Amino acid sequence: MNLKTVLIVLFSLAFFSAFAQDKNQMLWYTKPAEKWTDALPIGNGRLGAMIFAGAENEHIQFNEETLWTDKPRDFNKTGAYQYLPQIRQLLAEGKQKEAEELAQKEFMGLKSETGDRAAWVNAMKAAKGMNGNAASASYDDKLWKTIPVPAYEGWETVGLKNLDGAVWFRTTFNVPENWSGKDLVLELNKIFDQDFTYINGKLLGNTEGAEPRKYSVSKNLIHKGINTIAIQVLNYYDRGGIGGYKDTSKKIGIYPAGSNVDAGISLVKDWKYKIQDQNPPAIGQYQASYQPFGDLNLQFSHRGKITNYKRSLDLATAVAKTNYTINGINYTREYFASQPNQAVIIHLTADKTGSISFNAALSSLHQNSSVKTLGNNTIALSVEVKDGILKGESRLTAIVKNGSVKVINNQFNIAKADEVTLYLTAGTNFIDAHHVSGKPETANINSIKSLQGKSFAQAKQDHINEYQSYYNTFKVDFGKSENENLPTDQRLEKFGSSNDPAFAALYMQYGRYLLISSSRPGTQPANLQGIWNDLLTPPWGSKYTTNINMEMNYWPTEILNLSAMNEPLFTKIKGVAKNGAETAKAYYNAKGWVLHHNTDLWNGTAPINASNHGIWVGGGGWLSQHLWEHYLFSKDQKFLKNEAYPLMKEAALFYTDFLVKDAKTGWLISTPSNSPENGGLVAGPTMDHQIIRSLFTNCIAAADVLNVDEAFKKSLQEKVKQIAPNQIGKYGQLQEWLEDKDDTTNKHRHVSHLWGVYPGNDITWDADSKMMNAAKQSLIYRGDEATGWSLAWKINFWARFKDGNHAMKMIKMLLKPARNGAGSYVNLFDAHPPFQIDGNFGGAAGIAEMIVQSHQGYIDILPALPTAIADGKVEGIKARGGFELDLSWEDGKLTALTVKSIVGGKCKVKYQGKEIEFNTKAGESYKMNGDLKLK
Repeated sequence: MNLKTVLIVLFSLAFFSAFAQDKNQMLWYTKPAEKWTDALPIGNGRLGAMIFAGAENEHIQFNEETLWTDKPRDFNKTGAYQYLPQIRQLLAEGKQKEAEELAQKEFMGLKSETGDRAAWVNAMKAAKGMNGNAASASYDDKLWKTIPVPAYEGWETVGLKNLDGAVWFRTTFNVPENWSGKDLVLELNKIFDQDFTYINGKLLGNTEGAEPRKYSVSKNLIHKGINTIAIQVLNYYDRGGIGGYKDTSKKIGIYPAGSNVDAGISLVKDWKYKIQDQNPPAIGQYQASYQPFGDLNLQFSHRGKITNYKRSLDLATAVAKTNYTINGINYTREYFASQPNQAVIIHLTADKTGSISFNAALSSLHQNSSVKTLGNNTIALSVEVKDGILKGESRLTAIVKNGSVKVINNQFNIAKADEVTLYLTAGTNFIDAHHVSGKPETANINSIKSLQGKSFAQAKQDHINEYQSYYNTFKVDFGKSENENLPTDQRLEKFGSSNDPAFAALYMQYGRYLLISSSRPGTQPANLQGIWNDLLTPPWGSKYTTNINMEMNYWPTEILNLSAMNEPLFTKIKGVAKNGAETAKAYYNAKGWVLHHNTDLWNGTAPINASNHGIWVGGGGWLSQHLWEHYLFSKDQKFLKNEAYPLMKEAALFYTDFLVKDAKTGWLISTPSNSPENGGLVAGPTMDHQIIRSLFTNCIAAADVLNVDEAFKKSLQEKVKQIAPNQIGKYGQLQEWLEDKDDTTNKHRHVSHLWGVYPGNDITWDADSKMMNAAKQSLIYRGDEATGWSLAWKINFWARFKDGNHAMKMIKMLLKPARNGAGSYVNLFDAHPPFQIDGNFGGAAGIAEMIVQSHQGYIDILPALPTAIADGKVEGIKARGGFELDLSWEDGKLTALTVKSIVGGKCKVKYQGKEIEFNTKAGESYKMNGDLKLK
């Protein structure tokens, strides 16, 4: 053995022994969270909480996965299929606008119930709920409260968090003498949603919608001295109030006509306000929105200088912790969301007896909420969703060692305790998408029963054991870093300009942590924000967007050894397939099932929002890919036979009816549809054809494995050859549409026509390198800049293109501080912006794709390793064919590889021109060196 070999062996031994990952399994900070996206997330799949970790005032915002708006109902418009031929004909004739108008009118889904807006507006105009005329200059408003104006993100951000309805705003301005005899302009820009604006009691105007408000003010309305502005704002849904300008350097104000607001009087200040009514008519929604449940606030009585502050989240144990010192006493709080006991558990200790004193209060943003006392050590929060069917109950139980506990005004008052354990539980009346007759208190009762007789230490250990049964299946180490001793927020700041590959390893494990925390077996799948949401009207409803976002949530499951986390997704697919069969019949008069670009708790499957992006038929096909991938990774024929193939077959049956022959090309095409969410309603988008072709191919392979459906298999074999193929356009790009009309200057965040590169395998280097290069050219034209989840997708693309350094560039863009743009928030949540969790999951999967790929029929080792990750070790990464891998590399070169065969069978491995193929037995492991030589 030569010296070089000895050194390599010694390095490998040292590297393997130093696999603790401790510093790269911890998020930590030296100051409390200031906003929600600073807070640290915990979850057990059903319950989620965000820990702000203030030393003197602790805020814990929490969710329960089944609290949504709306109710079980019919989402489908009966007879919509009658308009399908006409829509198709208009698209064939190039009349896109007319097709979209007809589809918007006749082909969208049904909304939820809508209230009587006109009656409510008339009541508000008639001053219902007010004493006197609030528009009058002489109106007495001295008892009114004040609020900052404007608030571009809505009055919810400046104090009116849970409010939709009618609110009056009043302020005054003093007219300068040199304005005498001049007409004025009142510039307010955006008001959400409708306003009646008065000066000195006279109506200036009324506008509905978010159009800019710039009202002309006749000189006859203005007098010397103090003048009064009064605005009645009617807000129906989502953010409300006087929004002003998104660019806060632009003022709202009043000024002489012919000049501008900078020459006038600024109205950016505190205005007086009074809520007139909080019950506007219900607004019809196509689908439901995920809801926050409540807030737990702990107010501590200790005062003094805070030192040694640290808050942290240990990914290895799923335990968050807060530590600090006040007056020489060291305080510790631990928090975790227990799956075995279905509770968020908070444990408070100090190193001096009798030192823990605080008040604990439950509250909620929901208007219909209340708190009551249930005995000496439990308080309960009840909530009802507005304009919906769901209601919930949360309970807080306090277990106090020594000291005292009292309930005063439905709040805990805990004094001079040695230690305190809080159990936070929650449940709703949701049973499933068709039944809501459950009892919200049941989950609380069952949770507390399960905790009876358990010490905190035992509950914590049970939690860790259950969590680690998933988390410990995978390990990653990308070496040491000079930044690893920095707090996470500082590490994030420096990542783009420093060499810190270990931060990418942390990000992988954080993605796995978030998925385990938001998608345990038996729960709902992870939604657009996982399980964490603090808004009554969250972005995009925090639904399940199925033209990329829901699927991206589950990209890490197989390759990063979290296959069990797929169970909620597969259960969801069964639910949408059932509803999707009704939608297929109603809209396309077709067999099988279809899912458009969104679904929700109630499994809605009809087109929603707008016809230029909501009529997209790829959801069922894409979700079917996840079923097939699970089989490829697990080789579980029982799953394939009983679960996957029946759903895949029904999805394929829809497309066999849906596809039509294009008169110009003779190909089978998808119409109407779109290339999400780019280019409007079209015939023949490339992405659709990739998804459908892959589904047909997978069904053919599944039928062979199961030895079933020979006739069906042959019909698919004929059709798959007729589907419009991938095409290379005049710019050397992969065409996004049937026609060669790509715009190389278009930087749209969706790169949907590259689906066949990833997550599909419709385009590969081995099968068609020319098409692969065309796809790469498309991505080059589209550019690197993107929103958070789009950056994550591009990491996977560049990994499949085998350009590890470009993929690493995208990782650095994803992991940059989000300052009103894409990147990552302080707590490493992905910023679309705003927060969407898909980027976390897509990014973690993309880093894995740089290390191992297996979509071309063999295992490709280190196919896109960047120079920035020169040394590394991974254990437990999965490959198709039923294989689990451990590998290490040094200076960019493979040093060791172990392949464990889960089910047996042939294994083929490639690495940098080397290749090995061997037979395996189930449960056996096969070790190789860096030259793929079996040991």
